[in-house]
Amino acid sequence: MRRSAGILMPISALPSRYGIGTLGEAAYEFIDFLEAAGQSYWQILPIGPTGYGDSPYQSFSAFAGNPYFIDLDLLARDGWLKKEEYSEIHWGDDPGRTDYGTLYKRRFDVLRKAVKRLLADVPDDYEAFAEKNAFWLDDYALFMALKDAHQGKSFMLWEDDLRKRDEKALASARAGLKEEIAFYKGIQYFFFQQWALMRTYALDHGISLIGDVPIYVSPDSSDLWANPQLFQLDKDGRPTEVAGCPPDGFSADGQLWGNPLYNWEDMKKDGYAWWTKRISYQFELVDVLRIDHFRGFESYFAIPYGAVTARGGRWRKGPGIDFFRTIEKKLGHLNIIAEDLGFLTPEVVQMVKDTGYPGMKVLEFAFDPRDTGSGYLPHKFINNCVVYTGTHDNETVMGWMENSPRSFSEHAIDYLHLDEKEGYNWGFIRAAYMSVADLAVMQFQDLLGLGDEARFNVPSTTGNNWVWRAKKDDFTFALSKKLRHMTGLYERLPEGKKEADIQASDE
Repeated sequence: MRRSAGILMPISALPSRYGIGTLGEAAYEFIDFLEAAGQSYWQILPIGPTGYGDSPYQSFSAFAGNPYFIDLDLLARDGWLKKEEYSEIHWGDDPGRTDYGTLYKRRFDVLRKAVKRLLADVPDDYEAFAEKNAFWLDDYALFMALKDAHQGKSFMLWEDDLRKRDEKALASARAGLKEEIAFYKGIQYFFFQQWALMRTYALDHGISLIGDVPIYVSPDSSDLWANPQLFQLDKDGRPTEVAGCPPDGFSADGQLWGNPLYNWEDMKKDGYAWWTKRISYQFELVDVLRIDHFRGFESYFAIPYGAVTARGGRWRKGPGIDFFRTIEKKLGHLNIIAEDLGFLTPEVVQMVKDTGYPGMKVLEFAFDPRDTGSGYLPHKFINNCVVYTGTHDNETVMGWMENSPRSFSEHAIDYLHLDEKEGYNWGFIRAAYMSVADLAVMQFQDLLGLGDEARFNVPSTTGNNWVWRAKKDDFTFALSKKLRHMTGLYERLPEGKKEADIQASDE
């Protein structure tokens, strides 16, 4: 990975008139902004349909696209919708925040109109799409149709014959829910058509996409329902233990995520076939892939199913370096970023080193004395890493400066030579850019100097996460010019370009 820069901006956080960011006009304009600002990468969060808590890390599928990201104006342009069918719908009271409840109630009714027209005049490439993606699409569409038939309840609460996938019950469901199944397949067709066009535009403008793969699947997902043999389940199909993090200096109870754990021994027998498909599939959509909770491949924290905190959990060995060597033997060298944050043992550090993947450095962690020896101070960086001021799970820089213990913020001011005139946020960004890290990725909120009202996620909480959205007038020429100057100053411009070359394109 050459010396470069990028911005972390979830698709949901893009501005739009219809309640949430989409793959439409704002996505293309953001790519233009990235290019003008001298950036090389756009980092996004997982793009699957969101489930519990509206979290992209709790998706109904590890393969499907989020229906909310389908752009309605593009559907109208292509003849699948009429403008009046969606333009006057109230999509929420605050354009700066996503109202998921409103989207859930209203978006699917609009999409049904589009899918109805699609199925009445099937495009030439539709059957090819359905066939190519049948390995996940068939189960996902049936799963979602069944969820609708059960008023959205978790599949763990369905009748035993459906929950355990009795063939006779599934055949009956396929026949009885034929129209609903076709609806969910049509949605995915629209999503991936729009995704392909957006990605092509990004590549044409020199912007590579950084995707995100959560290590675990949701406990209410088509992945678990369709592939129970891949997970640690009891004879009744329920998890024996679930995922999380142990108690530490940040959380006395630890973190109880509740995701099912993989049956790594059985996965190894077929060469991690499901994971190979998953990673290969993602690289058809993005150029670089961040793998979440990377340390869980070396060893993972297992918590008894039904526990209310993570206190009773224990560490178990994961597949280790064998997993990555097997995957790369099948797929070749992969552009992967290892999310190596959290409690790191020497074994985890060695596994990351053995893969050769760049790890992550978060500047906000550098000034916390509880995180000793983790190498987050820039003078400890190596080239092969990705530096962030903070990620989607952290406070904004301005929020961190306001809320951290005074000793932390004073340490940051002293170490980074922060200046209120420049702005603490720009001081952090400057430190990241001038570091030896090959790639520097900034949250868009930090470019704007926003406080924690713009924080995207507080881990282990629900109700106020994943909702922040940028406004159209946030993407100013002055901001792109300022960022482009810093990108050039610290030699992070796209290969073959100088700052003067990019400035000339504005004139």
